[in-house]
Amino acid sequence: MIEKNGYIRDLFRQPLGAPVAALGWVKTRRDSKGVHFIQLNDGSCFQDLQVVVEAGAIPEATLLHATTGACLRVSGELIASPGAGQAVELKAREIHVYGPADPATYPLQKKGHSMEFLREIAHLRTRSNTFGAVFRVRNALSFAIHKFFQERGFIWVHAPIISGSDAEGAGRMFQVTTLDLMNVPRQGGQIDYTQDFFGKSTNLTVSGQLEAEIFALAFSNVYTFGPTFRAENSNTPRHLAEFWMIEPEMAFCDLDGNRKLAEAFLKDIIAHVLDHCRPDLEFFNKRIDPTVLETLEHVAASSFEHVTYTEAVRLLEKARDQGRAWEFPVFWGADLQSEHERYLTEEVFRKPVVVTDYPKEIKAFYMRLNEDERTVRAMDVLAPRIGEIIGGSQREERHDVLLSKIRAQGLREQDYWWYLELRKYGTAPHAGFGLGLERMMMYLTGMKNIRDVIPFPRTPGSAEF
Repeated sequence: MIEKNGYIRDLFRQPLGAPVAALGWVKTRRDSKGVHFIQLNDGSCFQDLQVVVEAGAIPEATLLHATTGACLRVSGELIASPGAGQAVELKAREIHVYGPADPATYPLQKKGHSMEFLREIAHLRTRSNTFGAVFRVRNALSFAIHKFFQERGFIWVHAPIISGSDAEGAGRMFQVTTLDLMNVPRQGGQIDYTQDFFGKSTNLTVSGQLEAEIFALAFSNVYTFGPTFRAENSNTPRHLAEFWMIEPEMAFCDLDGNRKLAEAFLKDIIAHVLDHCRPDLEFFNKRIDPTVLETLEHVAASSFEHVTYTEAVRLLEKARDQGRAWEFPVFWGADLQSEHERYLTEEVFRKPVVVTDYPKEIKAFYMRLNEDERTVRAMDVLAPRIGEIIGGSQREERHDVLLSKIRAQGLREQDYWWYLELRKYGTAPHAGFGLGLERMMMYLTGMKNIRDVIPFPRTPGSAEF
């Protein structure tokens, strides 16, 4: 076993004079009049541990390899640090170099690097300040999500990755097949999927919602947390082909209960990250977006506003009539765009807003039809600085209504036979919502490109690493 005194974050709490051993990677090294200063980090916290190497303390042959990027084990004692921003530093007695790094070719030099360049070296970008902070926040956020639901008695459902149905009815799916693409079997001019691995056409899932509904109608409160996939040929800073979704589903829950849970959920996970990742968030506030902390603290403490889609459109039309220029036209029946969502949250209400009861034509087939037969019990949670962050609905539990909606949207009834059957055997009112983990990460960090909040982004033309 390799001897060490816990993570670097733990060393800052050790008493002065304590003999310690630290392991990590060299961020930078500075040489000054026979004294060497090494910044060591193991990813456990934002702050580096400064290692001081006095002249003659370490053999020159070893110091030759203790350069930027190298992996070291440093033994010594903690002493008070005269430098600003750090209470202690490590006075080195012994250094072991596990893995050297050529300082002339090591990509992460002590200078600014563009996000585009860092995406090209995703195998190393995790050692940078920015991405160290990003992935510590992602870890804390994931823990907070599980904690929120587990403390409320929810069951975590492992939804399938391979699916035979399109949960969104949008058709933008990655096909899964073992057929010989150079000699695809056909029958009657169509691809013969009976010869494929699963005996039918299958795809990577776009959502675990439909499967979560199965479990909700047995366990009452459940949630999924896993990867989902969309084959959208989009290169915008807000789209990925592979991303993670959190989707709770609750039996005996209506739209109002769904809305209240979403508000409590957002406030809880934001508060957790504020409590556990303060140095990382302060870095983002300083280097990425100066509104990060203020916005997060405001949302965590706010009561959310609630308006219907019709009321929201009326407010947007009023702004237009008073001279506000919208890039996307505003009218009843149009989907709200980011500019509209941010106007409502940042200028009208100045806090998060939940918009409910959207036109049925712009929402998915599974959302419960309202009595007016024009709108469905859908909801979007809008947040300042980003717009929509959660989408959800009360689900259509009536068999005849659901069947007619599936037919109206041209979906194949046989793909949803089991989903329809749930409405025949012990149906119940139920509701749920979805939160994209990467969208939430952008909100927490202020990062401007979704590719920079996921370890290995999958985008059109790019599946590196």
